[in-house]
Amino acid sequence: MLRSLTAALCLFCTPALAAEEQVVLGLSQDRVAITATFDGSELLIFGAIKRETPIPSGPPVEVIVAVAGPSEPVTVRRKERKLGIWVNTDSVLVDLAPSFYAVATSGPFDEILSDTEDLRYRISIERAIRSVGAAMHIRGAQDFADAVIRIRENEHLYSIREETVAVDEQTLFRTSIDMPADLTEGDYAARIFLTRGGEVVSQYEAIIDVRKVGLERFLYNMSRQQPVWYGLMSLVIAIAAGWGASTAFRLLREK
Repeated sequence: MLRSLTAALCLFCTPALAAEEQVVLGLSQDRVAITATFDGSELLIFGAIKRETPIPSGPPVEVIVAVAGPSEPVTVRRKERKLGIWVNTDSVLVDLAPSFYAVATSGPFDEILSDTEDLRYRISIERAIRSVGAAMHIRGAQDFADAVIRIRENEHLYSIREETVAVDEQTLFRTSIDMPADLTEGDYAARIFLTRGGEVVSQYEAIIDVRKVGLERFLYNMSRQQPVWYGLMSLVIAIAAGWGASTAFRLLREK
């Protein structure tokens, strides 16, 4: 009897716990094909905020869009100059770092998202990287995670673009994410967060499939699954290319 009463109470509580504002998302493409001529792509993200009630009073709704590539461990090494030679001294394994990470916001990041919510949802670049810790004897362990961010920002793999999400009438939103040419294959997670007063009120996630296609896919699979044949084929192509070039130059000289 008590179990039935508890279930009945939960049924009545469910609508009250539902989010008042929800994301209805659209993507210009949910699949990115990497070919020989691939030089990057622009991903258009747009959507609407669905409400069952009128727009809440108080702070306006803000939107944060975060797109993350596959995460993998990264070994970072520190170099120091000893006896006139640069040598590796310390190394730290950063447990997980996304291969690509881009954040777009409708306002200044620190103003539309509190530090507590950032810690909970891991939205900022610093929080998206997970580094459990380093050995006790390694000084400045945090510098290794900062180095990953700095290097990938210089390679345009990490970026945060504030005030680049347009929000119309607190209902429609849109932005674009530039994806570079050297993307890592895998599933890219596009997360959208709605915030009010620095608190996350709703979130939504979609997956973007990034894969090599055509000849690139064939060569990639062959290099992983049949490395011996891949090496022999590369050798034959190199010899044929060298022979063809020498023959062409010889014919040009004879003319």
